[in-house]
Amino acid sequence: MAVARITEISATSTTSFEDAIKEGVSRSTNTLRGVQGAWVKDMNVMIENGNITGYKVNMEITFVLDASA
Repeated sequence: MAVARITEISATSTTSFEDAIKEGVSRSTNTLRGVQGAWVKDMNVMIENGNITGYKVNMEITFVLDASA
């Protein structure tokens, strides 16, 4: 039987929401073992002087915990 954990992360990009999601998933899979999925909770734009300067996503990453001995 597998046990999973969910952790929340934020990722940003100056290009697009899609790029921010890819960056978040990439960093998560480099740091965590057993990543199974991601849920994008919300998306925001960063604005300076009336211009969009960045894209931010808040995501929940699901990963399976290692089996204990």
